[in-house]
Amino acid sequence: MKSILTICQEVADLAAVKRPESLFSGRSMSDNIFLSVAKSALDSLLRYGDWPELTKEAVLLTDPQQKNYFLEAICPDFYSMLPNTIYIKNMAEKVIGAVNPDKWMRAKYLCDDNGIVKFKLQNNYLKFLNLPPYPVKIVFQYRSNNICYTAKNFQEKSELTADTDIPIFDYYLVKLGILWRWLKRSGMDYAEEYAEYTGEVKKKFSSASVAEDISLSEYSIDSFDSGVKINVKVIH
Repeated sequence: MKSILTICQEVADLAAVKRPESLFSGRSMSDNIFLSVAKSALDSLLRYGDWPELTKEAVLLTDPQQKNYFLEAICPDFYSMLPNTIYIKNMAEKVIGAVNPDKWMRAKYLCDDNGIVKFKLQNNYLKFLNLPPYPVKIVFQYRSNNICYTAKNFQEKSELTADTDIPIFDYYLVKLGILWRWLKRSGMDYAEEYAEYTGEVKKKFSSASVAEDISLSEYSIDSFDSGVKINVKVIH
């Protein structure tokens, strides 16, 4: 694993410019540019998609008297929820999310939901339409907003604060992301480097995505989960 300063120094070698001695000293405009493009590169990768490196699981124990829960109180590093991953663990039951405001309002004021637990995300709150009359454990997966580790104890952070910080993302992607941004900021041609970067990001993200298992048996272990079952015929 390489620190953000080491990566920026390698980028400087590729661009044939002076290596930065520190990204946080503020001694030169060049060092400041390297820090700026490094932050931009990591922020861009964070927003690109649901990387496995950023995927975490959160647990919420509900209160029958409370329908709204502040997300940062549940998971301080919350960035976005992974679709279709919120379940009531006690009952092996999926919690239904409102697709749009219209459906949420219709369910809230006009429809009988027959006790089905529904939720929506609004104003950094996890809001439930209704809750079971007793505490239940709700679990869900989310994308963390952390982008780097500290070098000393590998504690995750959402912002670069030291030369020794280590990016969470693949080293090569970070390097390419910094390179084309530095070239652009310097008024140089960056088309080739940008094309390589976007290609590598797509390749890495595709390889990191896990394909769904196809059940070849008559019965599915996840029988409580509604979904398309492919080839339910028993194969001998």
